[in-house]
Amino acid sequence: MKLALIDDYRPAVVTGNGVVDLSSALPVIAALPYQVRMNALIEGWERHRAVVAEAVHARPHHRLADVRLRAPVPRPGKLVCAQLSFREGLPDAVASPTFFLKSPDSVIGPDDVVELSAVDAAVFHHEAELAVIIGSRAKAVSASQAMRHVFGYTCFLDCSARGVGPGTSFQDKSYDTFGPMGPWITTAGEIPDPHALRVKLWVDGALRHDYPMSDLAAPVAMMIAAASSISTLEPGDVLALGVNHQGLGPIQDGETLRIAIDEVGEFKVSVSDPLKRRWVKGVDHGAATWVRNHVAKVPGLGAPQWARRLDH
Repeated sequence: MKLALIDDYRPAVVTGNGVVDLSSALPVIAALPYQVRMNALIEGWERHRAVVAEAVHARPHHRLADVRLRAPVPRPGKLVCAQLSFREGLPDAVASPTFFLKSPDSVIGPDDVVELSAVDAAVFHHEAELAVIIGSRAKAVSASQAMRHVFGYTCFLDCSARGVGPGTSFQDKSYDTFGPMGPWITTAGEIPDPHALRVKLWVDGALRHDYPMSDLAAPVAMMIAAASSISTLEPGDVLALGVNHQGLGPIQDGETLRIAIDEVGEFKVSVSDPLKRRWVKGVDHGAATWVRNHVAKVPGLGAPQWARRLDH
């Protein structure tokens, strides 16, 4: 099942025949503030599941093209992001789960605009990621029990302003609009193995990211267990699983980004930069190589070198 928020953040189901508005079927959910509607639907899913299934059969379907898709979790209680979580194509690489918090206010939805901050960043990067949506309260859960707490999956773009803070930091990651999410939540039952998925991202039609989730250094269950040992995960919280950096590249004014993940979905956003800054287009091979060497524990690494800025 694919659960979405449409138009003025009304709950909906997306099917092969179109979109079913759930507002009248779930009036209590629809009456809540828009930021928490999906969280409440997730938390009460066992009560609401039969109502949703009935609505799919009994209520009219609208064309997907006739509705506006919103971020499925527009303001997650926690937006937890994994860092350096992939083997970067090195089969023997080992990484322990580590995380940072990204502001929930960074979240935007399909067809929205990523606005690059006026901050003096070395470069702005895209990171296309699979994200887990938590379905039930998880506090210090074991890896063997962790997947029971997964409600579903969505596509996530972790946009970054490089060089603003020391390493990966709040000021690198949390600008408004730096967390595109969507197009919906695909429930866990439709994704038997998230490690079998493939993540892709195109910039103006040119492929950048193209990596298998099997490259994840620690299994999804271990990532959830590790995150839940730090802070209790609540229904509607989002855990973005990180990125294989080998397709990393800059984003800049006027570009269109499209993310697609097998069986989960796809969506587009555009980029706006009021300062009209320019970087070399394409994959940032310097940054990708630095991350791979870091994962391989190459001695003597200095600070990463980001993409080259172009003169106006």
